[in-house]
Amino acid sequence: MLAVKLAYKNIIGAGLRTWLNVSVLSLAFVLIIFYNAMIDGWNRQGRNDTQAWEIAEGQYWHPQYDKYDVYTLHEAHQPLGQALQAKALQGKVVPQLIQQASIYPQGRVQSVFLRGIPATQTLLKLPTNALQYKADETVVIIGRRMAKATKLKVNDKVLLRWRDKNGTFDARQITIGAVFKCDVAEADNGQFYIDYDEMQSMMGLNNHATLVVTGESKPVKLKNWNFLSANELLKNLDDMINSERTAGMIMQLLLLLMALLAIFDTQILSIFRRKKEIGTFIALGLTRKQVVGMFTTEGALHSVLAALLGALYGIPLFLWINAIGINFGSADMGLTIAETVYPYYSVKLVVATILIVLISSTIVSYLPAKKIAKMKPTDALKGK
Repeated sequence: MLAVKLAYKNIIGAGLRTWLNVSVLSLAFVLIIFYNAMIDGWNRQGRNDTQAWEIAEGQYWHPQYDKYDVYTLHEAHQPLGQALQAKALQGKVVPQLIQQASIYPQGRVQSVFLRGIPATQTLLKLPTNALQYKADETVVIIGRRMAKATKLKVNDKVLLRWRDKNGTFDARQITIGAVFKCDVAEADNGQFYIDYDEMQSMMGLNNHATLVVTGESKPVKLKNWNFLSANELLKNLDDMINSERTAGMIMQLLLLLMALLAIFDTQILSIFRRKKEIGTFIALGLTRKQVVGMFTTEGALHSVLAALLGALYGIPLFLWINAIGINFGSADMGLTIAETVYPYYSVKLVVATILIVLISSTIVSYLPAKKIAKMKPTDALKGK
């Protein structure tokens, strides 16, 4: 307790030098917490949006289906089976039939994925109610990115060409029924959504699907279907988040090292200038271990004061940013990222950051302080 009191008195007495170190260290505190909170916020929003718009709790895939290989689409479909048909009627799953097609906007050709989905589904946020049957009109819905790429808008008509199950080409005019705003790039780019029943009629298929989205938290395994959980389908997003987190850690480490270097230099200078004080403490009966502990505590107290100072200006800043978010503009980067990202400040993040900085500052304070154990009291009293 005595060492703590003396250490506190000494660092406060150091004046400007102490507060410069504390200010730099508090900045490291705030930036580390803020950056990681932004990454966590992006991760939470990205996962929630992807599940809401595209994958729900997971998907059943046809064994031949590969979303990165368009050549698998023509044969990648099979009957739903009684189990999935029953779940589809209950709204627990959403079957989707996917085929490659071509459109001809403004006289040019463009490849798209024609995705049949039930107009009455409510599991996904897609506005499929706009696909309700209209006499003598085939309605599709597209995302904002797709609308921008094709220069199409609501009520525009465009020629669609596809190939049915027998490989025969057919074509008809379709109408854009709705353009939706979606932060999930894979649910938007290149996708044309059409009513599931009409898609089956166009392809000459009955109750066939390429994949089935499930909303059940504990889905069962079904014969002839490969099940992929939400975590498996979100692996690419997780890898991207982890990559960004790793890149950020390098900058955070450099910032923290700058602050710790200032503390290290301060401790070395302090020990060099306070040799007589060290000798006096030892002469008064303090053990070398206690004196080392006092100087180490001085360094550790820098991180405590930095945490308090960081909280003083960091908390209002975090609350303000959390209220308005960080705007990334149109977010048309091909990534699952919202236009406005809100940071997520977890208790785990704050506590971990405090512990890392506290332990680091304690270690860099101990390294120069351990030399005190080798000092002779007589030489220290003489200032040698």
